Amino acid sequence: MPYKALDNWIIKYLWNNINASKIIDYKTIDNSLLENRVSRVKNEEMFFHIANIDDWIFNASVQYFMKIWAKWTNLPLTTLMISSPWEVYAGQKLDYTTDTLPIEIPSWFWNNKRIFLSESSQFYLELNLLIKWLDQVFSIYNSFRKEKSDATHLSEFQHIEYEWKVDLEWDIKVFMWLFEYIFDYLIKNNKENLLFFLTEEELNNKIKLVNKWPIRIWFREALNLLYKETWDEKYKDFSLKNFWTWEEVKLTEILKSNVIVEKFPMLQIPFYHAIAEEEINWVPVAKNADFILYWYRETIWAWERIKDKNVLLKKAEIFNLPENDYLPYLQTRDFLDYEVTSWFWLGWQRLTQWITNQPYIYEATVFPRTHLIPNP
Repeated sequence: MPYKALDNWIIKYLWNNINASKIIDYKTIDNSLLENRVSRVKNEEMFFHIANIDDWIFNASVQYFMKIWAKWTNLPLTTLMISSPWEVYAGQKLDYTTDTLPIEIPSWFWNNKRIFLSESSQFYLELNLLIKWLDQVFSIYNSFRKEKSDATHLSEFQHIEYEWKVDLEWDIKVFMWLFEYIFDYLIKNNKENLLFFLTEEELNNKIKLVNKWPIRIWFREALNLLYKETWDEKYKDFSLKNFWTWEEVKLTEILKSNVIVEKFPMLQIPFYHAIAEEEINWVPVAKNADFILYWYRETIWAWERIKDKNVLLKKAEIFNLPENDYLPYLQTRDFLDYEVTSWFWLGWQRLTQWITNQPYIYEATVFPRTHLIPNP
């Protein structure tokens, strides 16, 4: 596993076959590893194994979705409808009108509208399910985020997305089966590439983790565990602002397992999450599930959609969304045969980083895209 959470919010990179253990600054990037990338790709064996692992992740994902009869769909990369307003990111709450996360296109054929590169085209996955007799769809494509890169995050990355006419409980089963299927597929077809990075013992440890169902806890419970571990008062605050890289790594250490964290504060995650029946500290919470890998970070995000149009309109108002831009999405709740759906995405490079125990996510892909000028 890649990381260990030390005292004072320090992260220690553990090791793999080609990288030694060390303390890392997980909030920044090491630009020296991004320089001379073409020469490195030409000369370093590592990239051959990364390319093969990526190829098998793609093949495994497509095979899995074919087995469950999900349909592939192409999705647009430009949109008026962003998916992150009011999300808490890196301790900061985002406002649609001032600091939206997507990359804005300055000029789109001289239209006087704010048009964005998609951070997630999940709205279009859901809209595809309006097609008669179509009940589950998936896609694999790029995400663009106006966020600085760090040891576990890229500003442009690839993800695997899926939507189905089911509730969150079924959605969790589908993404866990996908995770297991990808890993088993790699073991059967790609073991020699994995062993370039991992010892047999470490690979066997990962196999045991994958075959063990994750521990599921509510977000409030996660904060309570962090408080008991650190005695830091900030974890008494029921908020995502103090739950980031160190906390995710530490939580899996405490529980000694992969973890699914559920029921985040409703007003700190995107507006389309369904509202859970429970409240925590009199705070409404969402029907969501974040899958965090042992000694690493969240890698799969999932949630159930809001079904009631009035609730959706109210949340859009609270989140300060321009109604005209989101009208096509709001319109879906007017159809009498509308069925509730649930969604997830799997962060591709995060999965590869965890599988290979690489110290940095930009060393888990051939040509990474960070907040720096692309090179090459």
